[in-house]
Amino acid sequence: MKINTNNVSLKISAGVPSQFVRAPLPQIAFSGRSNVGKSSLINTLLNRKSMARVSSCPGKTITVNFYNVDKKLFLVDLPGYGYAKRTLEDKKKWSMLVDGYFTNNPNIDLLRLVVQLVDSRVGLTKDDKDMVEFLNQSDIPYIIVATKTDKLNKTEREKAVRALVSDTSLMPGTQIILFSSESKEGKNDVWDAITKYAE
Repeated sequence: MKINTNNVSLKISAGVPSQFVRAPLPQIAFSGRSNVGKSSLINTLLNRKSMARVSSCPGKTITVNFYNVDKKLFLVDLPGYGYAKRTLEDKKKWSMLVDGYFTNNPNIDLLRLVVQLVDSRVGLTKDDKDMVEFLNQSDIPYIIVATKTDKLNKTEREKAVRALVSDTSLMPGTQIILFSSESKEGKNDVWDAITKYAE
């Protein structure tokens, strides 16, 4: 599948499940903690600086954003989880939206892959493991993208990779991609995974 990343548009920022898109295109969802770098990853993939909004206040935006890429697939940016300062009302809205995406999505059968982001400096948090457990139980394919690798030296990178590879939360053989929005490391590998699953 050849993708023209110059032909991209934000289809909708859905604030309620009823707004989720119904177009019959494959969906690739991006999941992760607030401030893990989802927007930076999406912007890097699309060769844009601000297609996905990078917020200085993590957890501020609670919407599911659908990006139509070359009319061939949707990149779906799920709101980040694990932001401690969210109000109870915001947490309820987050839960409604994310649960709704997986359980009340008219095109859930078109979800081909979840790109699960993990901060390479932190590893899998409890929230990350809860998400992975859900994906395992739901039999939803996923890959792990370890972000912010430019912040690590060689020894720290090797340690981070070993920790992820040996983590029993992940399905055996789960693909792990090291990524940096600064150096663009891993960009092509993420695209390869997306196009493989989207086809």
